[in-house]
Amino acid sequence: MTARHDRDDARALRVIRPLPDFLYTEAAGGVVLVVAIGAALIWANVFPVSYRELWNTTFTVGVPDHHLSLTLREWVNDGLMAVFFFVVGLEIKRELVEGELREPRKAALPAIAALGGMVVPALVYVAFNAGGAGRDGWGIPMATDIAIAVGVLSLLGARVAPQLKLFLLALAIVDDIGAIVVIALFYSHGFDTASAVAAVGVVAVMLGMRALGVRNILPYAALGVCVWILVHDSGVHATIAGVVLGLLAPTRPFRHPDMVDGDKLADVSNVATAYETVVLARESVSVVEWLEYRLHPLSSYVIVPLFALANAGVVLSADSIDHAARSSVTLGVVVGLVVGKLAGIAIFAWLAARLRVGSLPEGATWPQILAVAALGGIGFTVSLFVAGLAFPGASGALLRRDAQIGILAASAVAAVLGASLLVLATRNRTRDRGPGR
Repeated sequence: MTARHDRDDARALRVIRPLPDFLYTEAAGGVVLVVAIGAALIWANVFPVSYRELWNTTFTVGVPDHHLSLTLREWVNDGLMAVFFFVVGLEIKRELVEGELREPRKAALPAIAALGGMVVPALVYVAFNAGGAGRDGWGIPMATDIAIAVGVLSLLGARVAPQLKLFLLALAIVDDIGAIVVIALFYSHGFDTASAVAAVGVVAVMLGMRALGVRNILPYAALGVCVWILVHDSGVHATIAGVVLGLLAPTRPFRHPDMVDGDKLADVSNVATAYETVVLARESVSVVEWLEYRLHPLSSYVIVPLFALANAGVVLSADSIDHAARSSVTLGVVVGLVVGKLAGIAIFAWLAARLRVGSLPEGATWPQILAVAALGGIGFTVSLFVAGLAFPGASGALLRRDAQIGILAASAVAAVLGASLLVLATRNRTRDRGPGR
């Protein structure tokens, strides 16, 4: 009985371990992201010419008849961000199979709250911009930046119930699913059927390789690049390829952990046994877990900060701020993120609990849920990404700048508001418990 319990405990620990790693990486990545935002703003305002020239420099990859020419900013937004969305796809897959979204009862509250956090901000934006030049930006205030939100939530440490962090994570993941659907359906242009069919064919080949037991990661990586190119050519935004490939990764290990001999894992007496140890350790965890472990730090510490460096460099002159203050785009983004997110998440969560569709996370209170709802208004990364899709090129530069200023302002306000509400909620909770409890 003891041995069985030990095995069950080991399995439980193995399933749970990636979650704190994920949250820690997101929180630390949020710090790096904030530094990158500050660097981009300083660079763009002190050395505007060099900032503009660098990110607008064109780089061409390929041969004369088959090549891809993109600016450095586009390589970051279309190429590197595909890796970011690949990691998002991995986390969605893990949460759906063995995480918080696996159990319908636990998933219901954050899922419904996330729906409110997408619908209400979009409607608020439309109310400001219906029929105007900025009408296509309705998807901008729908997003939540999990890195900065988790970073703010982590500032209070043990005073925040662990389940509250899980609620925020599940909320952000459902939010990401919504953003992916919106990008695929509404912010992709010029659909090319032949390229799309070819992309599906390559994905089918990858599934066939998986069915045949091909374990080497390199063929999958090479075919993944092909899928990215074909999706880019199809007119669907290329980052969607990353999400699809992430969702295809298997969540079961090649070797069951109980079948791995612990003594062999400890034997590194020579090169051959050390290599076998690496293979055994690698195959005793799922592909999703292994890829997330390897790529999540790259995404959080390198790719997302690079994206911020390339896209957050807004010139904050008196004229640009004055224009943004009078812009319906900026107002729609700010009110949508700060007010719409808070109201949408809180009201939909309350309705779900009231109708007994979902239940409040264990150890969490409604004031804390309200604080998390406010943190949902931090929509930096994906909001900037959608702004670039909604207002592309030189023709959308002014609208894009107004949206960027709105995103920066709203994210700062939402972070301060959410942190303040969280401090009040945890302080009241501690006071209610009384000393020594």
